[in-house]
Amino acid sequence: MSDAPIIAQKSPFPVEVVEGKTYFWCACGKSGRQPFCDGSHKGTGFEPMKYTADKSKKIFFCGCKHSSKPPLCDGTHSGL
Repeated sequence: MSDAPIIAQKSPFPVEVVEGKTYFWCACGKSGRQPFCDGSHKGTGFEPMKYTADKSKKIFFCGCKHSSKPPLCDGTHSGL
């Protein structure tokens, strides 16, 4: 079991979300469907984070998995 997530990419994932739709953000970095969970976290101690869109818009999901505001990007990737 790892105590730090894998960096999927050092930039955010821009996604057009749909109002009322729920998304499950990959927190471990292992998913093949970034930035979303595909179940690859099993056995890692990580769990996906649920995000429900409050309105339809473009948001930026964290790609480095180190954001202090998960599941959204806060710019942490620029220091990795």
